[in-house]
Amino acid sequence: MARMKTPMKAVAIAFVAWVAFVAFAAHAQVLKSAAEDRVLATTDEVKYMYPAQASVAAGKPTAIALHFLIRQGLHINSHTPSEEELIPTTLSFPDGSGVRLDAATYPPGVTYTLPADPSLKLSVYTGELIIQARVVATAGSHAVKATLHFQACDNRVCLPPKSIDVPINVIGK
Repeated sequence: MARMKTPMKAVAIAFVAWVAFVAFAAHAQVLKSAAEDRVLATTDEVKYMYPAQASVAAGKPTAIALHFLIRQGLHINSHTPSEEELIPTTLSFPDGSGVRLDAATYPPGVTYTLPADPSLKLSVYTGELIIQARVVATAGSHAVKATLHFQACDNRVCLPPKSIDVPINVIGK
């Protein structure tokens, strides 16, 4: 009798382990889908992640943190590139949208050295980039298409300058 319980116990343990694995795999897929759903705009080089909406006090400067993700293996010039001929990263809001960019605070760039010229020190962004946009909005809901202008490079070459739309619904209350 004791021998019959052992195989049943092993089957029960295997079944519980299988159910736990399936549940974990399903949960991981849901998390992956949720992260992918957060991408609001994309280029080959940069993705605008969030927020999709922000509520601000109408008529008062309010900070909104805009989150971007730079593709692995690339960097973009910082807002204050180390060389005059390099294209800076800039954020702009369109005129007449009901939302005005009062100021943008960019993070400091990271010093980057190209393998081909170790004497040249570049100021760049890699990975996640968060820009603090201080905006002033009129009362109401404003579907704004701001713009991030940047130039992406890898270790060998810089790509042509590019822009990405930054869609955000700003609600002035």
